[in-house]
Amino acid sequence: MMIRKKAGAALTAALAMSLLAACGDDNAADETTDAGGETAATGEISIGVPAGWDEGVVVSHMAEIALEEQGYDVELVNGEIGVIFTGLSTGDMDLLLDAWLPVTHATYLEKYGDDIEELGTWYEEAKLALTVNGDAPIQSIDELADSADEFNNEIIGIDGGAGITRITQEEVIPTYGLEGMDFKISSTAAMLAELEGAMNEGRNIVVTLWSPHWAYGAYDIRDLEDPEGAYGAAEDIKSFGRSGFMDDYPEVAEVLSNFTLSDEELSDLENYALNENADRDTAETVGEWLDENPDVKDRFTIDAN
Repeated sequence: MMIRKKAGAALTAALAMSLLAACGDDNAADETTDAGGETAATGEISIGVPAGWDEGVVVSHMAEIALEEQGYDVELVNGEIGVIFTGLSTGDMDLLLDAWLPVTHATYLEKYGDDIEELGTWYEEAKLALTVNGDAPIQSIDELADSADEFNNEIIGIDGGAGITRITQEEVIPTYGLEGMDFKISSTAAMLAELEGAMNEGRNIVVTLWSPHWAYGAYDIRDLEDPEGAYGAAEDIKSFGRSGFMDDYPEVAEVLSNFTLSDEELSDLENYALNENADRDTAETVGEWLDENPDVKDRFTIDAN
């Protein structure tokens, strides 16, 4: 098991260099014979994990754990979503399990859609939002411009490469006349730290957030209404593979095409792995959660599908 953490241009260069030999044709599933004489498919699979998107983090670890137990060598590569889509399109990466469509990651699908394979939808009704503390003085985004001082004239965002950041900049801010507010682009971790600080201090805050996310269960927060629909309708979270993945790993592709998580399951998993045990290794906490929820783990088991 290996997890790499790089950022920006360094990640782009490292990704191209380190995965060229690990993926593509050399990555295709091999057949090995176990002690009982059964033939099992194995091979190396790299999974891109979008920076800061917690549902992608936990589901990627889930896939890693389940597939490694079945003989695959799985590598998680953390990076910005654009770098991951590029890696899929060039064959330098095998899988992405956290693509939001039809809105958030639409620009990447338009650019790379002909060079990648859609494998399935594992979560429905995902949503983007501007989110505030539960006792905030406004109910809707169209009230925010006139109440900007109540929120220190700030909207706390995540990283610049995220789809929610682009949509907030290009759609939400101009639609609701929020150009006078300071849209702070940072990271998911920084945004969550700001949110926790505001909740502890009892002050108003507005952040970019998405559902599913464990923060909704951990804090008294709510989404602002979006009467103009600037964030778009509810989305699906999909899995994509590089071109040829379905031919090289048909059994894994079938598992991903059938895999689903309920809102309750995903919220519970995120909360346990990333909130209640935030100071521990994520792979370990996801593994513990899977041990307590074997029916979910079975959904990644090839023989069970």
